[in-house]
Amino acid sequence: MKKAALLFIGLVFGLQLSAQRFGIVDSEFILSKMPEYREAQSTLDNFSTKWEGEVAALRSEVDAMRKAYYAEKILLTEDMQAKREEAIKKKELEAMDLQRKYFGAKGDIYSRRQELVQPLQDLIYNAVLEVARKKKLDVVFDKSSDLITLYDNGRADISDDVLKVLGYE
Repeated sequence: MKKAALLFIGLVFGLQLSAQRFGIVDSEFILSKMPEYREAQSTLDNFSTKWEGEVAALRSEVDAMRKAYYAEKILLTEDMQAKREEAIKKKELEAMDLQRKYFGAKGDIYSRRQELVQPLQDLIYNAVLEVARKKKLDVVFDKSSDLITLYDNGRADISDDVLKVLGYE
């Protein structure tokens, strides 16, 4: 009796899974078709280049201080050497702090990306919901994320439909 019940539950569960309708979307493809995303990416690249330059300038300053220190070290008293070493360490920490501020896990570049790209991702999400409801899909996968798609016949890809909902062709 127990085996029959398990077999029945397995069959019902299997039939429910096979009845689900799936869709696949490629959010990277959709973003690449959006001029707003290209503008946002360009803005982020400009910030990144500017900030990388600031960090590089500080690192160059550290290198110059270190070279000057080693060139003059034999002429300096122990007290002067300690002060110079302290100044070099302080400048190194300043460079590391600036890099962390701009490019750290929750740094300025992350904040800017959230500010510029998140609204576009929200638009895509809402368009995906609209298409999924129209096509009566149960699940939609994004193949540009970490999802591994072993097979895709193309019929489940709703990326073009999402682009149409967003007003892009």
